[in-house]
Amino acid sequence: MSSSVTLAYDYPLFGVFWTTMWFFLWILWFFLLFRIIGDLFRDDALNGWVKAVWIVFVIVLPFLGVFVYVLVRGRGMGHREVSAAESRQKNFDEYVRRTAASDTPPATPADELTKLSRLREQGDISEEEFQRAKGKVLH
Repeated sequence: MSSSVTLAYDYPLFGVFWTTMWFFLWILWFFLLFRIIGDLFRDDALNGWVKAVWIVFVIVLPFLGVFVYVLVRGRGMGHREVSAAESRQKNFDEYVRRTAASDTPPATPADELTKLSRLREQGDISEEEFQRAKGKVLH
């Protein structure tokens, strides 16, 4: 019974490179697979059966399924991702405005005049605009 042991110095540098490349491609494929599955569930235009067929296709024929999905629906993936990000940002901004508005006390006329004075000093408003706004605050 002869068993061969491969030592680190018996494994050529090109073999290390080749193994590392395949490992990272495999990891990249997993990232792409999860991205595709997330895109499928995010898309409201597809019904459940079409989503199920895509998932089965991607799982049964992994590499071919992923590549075909990217070729067929790749452009829409970007648009759906952008619209989802815009929706999240809009919801966050609305939440911040609603929370900030409920936590801040109402501004007093003195606070308003201080803000107007700063704007005039910075040159953002003219003296005439300052006097008009000051009149509105005081009346």
